[in-house]
Amino acid sequence: MSIQFNISKEPIYDHCFSQDRKTLAITKENIVEIYDVSLAGKPRLLTTLNHHDKTITAVDISIHGKIVTCSQDRNALVWEPLRDGSYKPTLVLLRINRAATCVRWSPNGLKFAVGSAARTIAICYFEEENDWWISKHIKKPLKSTILSVDWHENNVLIACGSTDGHARVFSSYIKSVDSKPSPSIWGERLPFQTLCGDFMFNGSWVHDVKFSKNGDFIACVTHDSCLNIVTPSGNPATPEIATSKQRVKTSFLPFKTLLFADDSKIVCAGHDCYSVVFEGNQQGWKQTYAIDDPNTKKQNVDESQQSALNLFRQLDLKGGNDKSKNSGTLATIHQNTINVLRSFQEDSQGVLRFSTCGNDGKVVIFDV
Repeated sequence: MSIQFNISKEPIYDHCFSQDRKTLAITKENIVEIYDVSLAGKPRLLTTLNHHDKTITAVDISIHGKIVTCSQDRNALVWEPLRDGSYKPTLVLLRINRAATCVRWSPNGLKFAVGSAARTIAICYFEEENDWWISKHIKKPLKSTILSVDWHENNVLIACGSTDGHARVFSSYIKSVDSKPSPSIWGERLPFQTLCGDFMFNGSWVHDVKFSKNGDFIACVTHDSCLNIVTPSGNPATPEIATSKQRVKTSFLPFKTLLFADDSKIVCAGHDCYSVVFEGNQQGWKQTYAIDDPNTKKQNVDESQQSALNLFRQLDLKGGNDKSKNSGTLATIHQNTINVLRSFQEDSQGVLRFSTCGNDGKVVIFDV
């Protein structure tokens, strides 16, 4: 079962639902559109956030309802909801000289992380004394563009994936904001910018990285179409060494995003336009099934839906017209690359439903 929202003709690079699942924020070129999706039927546009000059690369909503956006204009904005339904923007002091590429709120909503093409992660928090959002930078040993960031449940550890082929875990502990974290497999003493894990994957771009639900290991998807699962050694002296490092090769096009349904189930999606589920544990991981699998569907597309280009190509190559193979329409719900997976509904066991957005301008909710 799935719920489709055909919202945009332009690509949606990121999306996020509010905590009550009644509000949806999507990126659309250099604006963010906020929709009411609480009622059945077509989403109702509530307002548009339009203070960025260039393409907005990411959006996220905190548990308090605040929205953060980042853009290729090198800026991030925090939008606070007002009683009249509008949003008040506040510029964040990022101090970066390249595009901002990704942003995520910490679980408690007190700070957020912005990845950038400046080989920097900006950890942003609100300074009460001066009434503005400021940032501290994590730089070393980052060597390339940050493509994704994800928070540990303790609000201190942060994982990142980058185009230098590394996934890393850092401490973002800020004394004035965070309470001291409990010791974990990632380390005990965690001052700001402590490198808790550094793992390389054949030099392939790391498109997305996520902490497991229990926070004891990470998974990432790389441009060589692999899913990688890494458990750290627990030795702070050697953060680059893993206790367990598993690599699942696939025949799919590269994945761009992943989501932990629970500690033994991972959902991945990307250029193949549908989601693939992997299941496993410390002994091994494997692909088990696909969601919205085109191989299980029979594509029936009317001739009137064919694009002129495909029609002429078929006539030119074969002197005929094959309706099923050259319709220009995929058998999947998404008709282009899936950019982001988000948890939509969870219970104590894990994720029940998740949402996707893609370059086809759709947001879709699927059952796990």
